[in-house]
Amino acid sequence: MTNSRKQPKAKEPVKIRFKQLSGGSQSIYFDIYRNGKRLYEFPKLYLVPERTPEDKELNRRMLDKAVRIKAQRIDELSSKENGFVNMGLKQKANFIRYLQALTERKEAEGKTAVCDTYRSLIKHLILYKGDGLSFKSVTREYCCGFSEYLLTAENLSSRRGIPASAKGCLLSKGSRYGYSRALSIVLNCAVQDGIIPDNPMKKLTRFERPKRPESDREYLGLEEIRALVKTECIKPLVKSAFLFSCFSGLRFSDVKALRWDDIQTDHEGRKQICFTQQKTKKKEYLQVSDEALKFLPERGTAMGEDIIYPLSSSGFTNQALKSWVLAAGIKKRVTFHVARHTNATLLLSLGVPIETVSKLLGHADMKTTQIYAKVIDKNKREAVSKLDGLTD
Repeated sequence: MTNSRKQPKAKEPVKIRFKQLSGGSQSIYFDIYRNGKRLYEFPKLYLVPERTPEDKELNRRMLDKAVRIKAQRIDELSSKENGFVNMGLKQKANFIRYLQALTERKEAEGKTAVCDTYRSLIKHLILYKGDGLSFKSVTREYCCGFSEYLLTAENLSSRRGIPASAKGCLLSKGSRYGYSRALSIVLNCAVQDGIIPDNPMKKLTRFERPKRPESDREYLGLEEIRALVKTECIKPLVKSAFLFSCFSGLRFSDVKALRWDDIQTDHEGRKQICFTQQKTKKKEYLQVSDEALKFLPERGTAMGEDIIYPLSSSGFTNQALKSWVLAAGIKKRVTFHVARHTNATLLLSLGVPIETVSKLLGHADMKTTQIYAKVIDKNKREAVSKLDGLTD
């Protein structure tokens, strides 16, 4: 007797999906899910609006290629599960192409700042050794040489909001450290993806890696904040979002994602923000001051799910900040993240215990908060030193 009951259909580990682009085109990408982990791969295949027979033929070829790559990925996953992965073969893959695909993956996840860093890193890696490099060539010596390259590398930043005058200047210590750290993170991803057995950056000594510079974090004083409050901004939403961040300590990504439903009232009648940190993905409950609430925009008819601050990219936001800060007569280089620094230094200067400040900012490590304490101590020493020589 045959069993007429249908067997459950096995889920495909690789699915072809499509991302809508401006102009009507679509990007083909792979949604890969295995062992509880989801990855996205963007193979640079695109579908165009079918206006002519040639367009239809092009789309047919793109889809055929996508199907072939999908079958290849399924075979690779199957081989990996059965212990047949040929890591030597994978190491022949192009390192720059992998980094470009990783950048697109991060872009699909909405991690704009990471994408900006990776795109700049790609430019420097190509200048360093070209774009035809395989993973097999990314050795300890390669990584050590890249650290040396960064010492004399020029600033190639082309992000919106960065003045053109910055180009042609040597990289700052912070940038050198940042690119070195970004390369190490990328190589860690390659280890996780099973392409290389270990991260060659970890084999460098502390003398061979760019040092993390002593933090001289920019922040605003109370008088400077008051000047900004009195000064008009060409983007009023940017002004209110920045000032809200100054008194709440939220990062740009968290302010941008904030919804009206996230502002709640606790059992004591005080306002708090219930949100998920975009950086750490941890759920947080943040007590918020009346001073911060003053800079919320008018809600009007907005629904609970509506975004409070529908800001554009960090580049456009920082450009609006720059003109506003100059109009207020402030000479400092101010980006949106300066608001978070300002919140930390304000709290510490008002005598709030560093442990409390650390919790309010959502720092995982107290050492991060201690950086702000050092900034305040440094400013106190500089203030006292101005008394020297007054009676000579």
